[in-house]
Amino acid sequence: MAKSAATHCPYCALQCAMTLTSPVDLAPVSQPGPGPVPAPDPAPALEVAGRDFPTNRGGLCRKGWTSASLLNHAGRITEPLLKGADGVHRPIGWDQALDLAAAAVKDARARYGADAVGVFGGGGLTNEKAYMLGKFARLALGTSRIDYNGRFCMSSAAAAGMRAFGVDRGLPFPLEALDTASTILMLGSNVAETMPPFVQHLQGARDAGGLVVVDPRRSATAAFTADGAGLHLQPLPGTDLTLLLGLSHVVIHENLADAAFIQERTSGYNAVVRSVNAFWPERVQSITGVPADLIRETARLLAAGARAGGSYILTGRGVEQHVDGTDTATAAINLSLLLGLPGSARSGYGTLTGQGNGQGGREHGQKADQLPGYRKITDPAARAHVAAVWGVPEETIPGPGLPAVQLLKSLGQPDGVRCLFVHASNIAVAAPDANAVIKGLRSLDFLVVCDFFLSETAAEADLILPVLQWAEEEGTLTNLEGRVLRRRRAISPPAGARSELWIMARLAERLDAPSTYSEDPETVFEELRLASAGGLADYSGIDYAMLDRGEAAYWPYPAGGTGTPRLFRDGFAHPDGKAVMVPVAPHRRRTPAAEVAGHATEPAGTAMTLITGRLLEHYQSGAQTRRVPELAAAQPEARMQLHPGAADAMGIGAGTLVSVSNGRGEVVCRAELSTAIRPETVFLPFHFPGAESANRLTEATTDPVSGMPEFKFNTVWVRPVAAPESARMLQTTEAS
Repeated sequence: MAKSAATHCPYCALQCAMTLTSPVDLAPVSQPGPGPVPAPDPAPALEVAGRDFPTNRGGLCRKGWTSASLLNHAGRITEPLLKGADGVHRPIGWDQALDLAAAAVKDARARYGADAVGVFGGGGLTNEKAYMLGKFARLALGTSRIDYNGRFCMSSAAAAGMRAFGVDRGLPFPLEALDTASTILMLGSNVAETMPPFVQHLQGARDAGGLVVVDPRRSATAAFTADGAGLHLQPLPGTDLTLLLGLSHVVIHENLADAAFIQERTSGYNAVVRSVNAFWPERVQSITGVPADLIRETARLLAAGARAGGSYILTGRGVEQHVDGTDTATAAINLSLLLGLPGSARSGYGTLTGQGNGQGGREHGQKADQLPGYRKITDPAARAHVAAVWGVPEETIPGPGLPAVQLLKSLGQPDGVRCLFVHASNIAVAAPDANAVIKGLRSLDFLVVCDFFLSETAAEADLILPVLQWAEEEGTLTNLEGRVLRRRRAISPPAGARSELWIMARLAERLDAPSTYSEDPETVFEELRLASAGGLADYSGIDYAMLDRGEAAYWPYPAGGTGTPRLFRDGFAHPDGKAVMVPVAPHRRRTPAAEVAGHATEPAGTAMTLITGRLLEHYQSGAQTRRVPELAAAQPEARMQLHPGAADAMGIGAGTLVSVSNGRGEVVCRAELSTAIRPETVFLPFHFPGAESANRLTEATTDPVSGMPEFKFNTVWVRPVAAPESARMLQTTEAS
């Protein structure tokens, strides 16, 4: 008899609703024995169907439609694997695997101290697992060294939101609110490829001629502005902050600002006026390349929309993944406050969360400086509250740790992490300066990776622990709107795979950890409710029964209260209830000449600015989507996008093999010529490993406020390579 489960897509934060239908009844999850687990029977195929829901309205993208194909993939890891002296991973039993992991922790702590043990989490973990991972790290491992890959995605927008509004929620309004907007300014996000069902919410603005997209490339989203639907502003990479200051200048000096809103609901206005005075449109044009008349037109569209059908400003990673990402997001917030958008019934500001649980994953303890409920780990009251829930003395909880890039830089170092646990992240491909990260992984005393495929990071591990996939588990996630959703089990997992909750509970027993560690997701969620109560991200009024009834649950949702679909209607989260406008200024960018100074010899090729991003068919590091035949066939390799004019000057033709290099590494791939990109810029997708890994080239320099690395502005040298040379380079790069 077929069984159906109403759940949500495992990929992006849009969390499109879907129904999974299994042809067989669910079997109970088996418990592991002392020895290796027999090979499982292949999981029956699941039928995927789109389900009507406010975010996707029944639609799914290619990734969602094919998501179930990975559940019975031949490459699935179904039993613990231990790397031998010969570098080969071989199956072992669960008891031996857990004993080895616990022994590695004890050894690292005894030799180097508790902070020699580290944890790297992920924005794809359920709320329950993200919460328990933070607790496990701090109590069972006793370490402060925990952070997660959301530091690469949302940290700049989060930091800007915290200082401006006092709280960080990606979209402080339901996604459906965009439907009635007459103007939408979207900066640095290509939703047409990263979350395709999103684009239906842009239709109202397109019909009104008010969709404005800011992107150095004419992306699929920017193309939606054609034929009178809006404007595409194509600035030089790294100049988004200057562009935003120019827009604010027009709003102020053309008297387009909402004076009453500024007076009643904000502070810091005069300082912001002074900070934008030097950025009149013609000067901004000379810096950004965006025509002054388009700058004025955009500001006027936003102001007109705020007075009429509604205006929204949305930011994405393109403007946030910079060393000045927090300031750039702050400039976007300042512009929105000048126009009176946040807290309005018909307008607003928001940032687009990328990972499936990127919102919930950063709220409950994976970040180096946070405790559950979005509490600061340095706040004595927050520490006391969480310690009481956990039943431990407050001093048991370590202080703040290291943000992700600094954590990875410490791997294998004398005072750094020597034993690392990695959950739901493929840092060997996804982290900046990936060559250095791989070197760090190889210098560890012991590396434990929890995964369901042999990802590039898992391949480096001493011990691989097989975990459940999304359709095999229960739990909750929080989507880009701050809405808590139920993940439901649709199929039984392979006999040897285990939930991270089960793994953490068993390891906690072996480490004689204080407090309790349940393997039941609902029990963990009940504890999460208590730990989050009274915090900024308060989940205490949400329970599984409510979610199972289909009730909309937007945090904050205090016990005995109601949810909050729209934040800021009655005030902002600062003590005086006002939003804070913070003046910001552009940072000096490193030039290619400065990059050359770091080389022993003159680099070969033409200096270009590299930006990285996603493709429609792939997700994050590609560890999952590269294993889906339909998706891999559509995008089998990394291709460097290059303007034909620049290509002609370098002697590069379509399909030519090219070397893209800098002092950090080298990528060898084929060229794809397109007039959609600026002539001085090249684009690489970051989904591919080895010789095609874009993050071999990205810099591990970080934003001083958020810890966000510089993914979107890196100098590279591009040159064509002959086939024999490219083959040699590919072999050399793979060997490294």
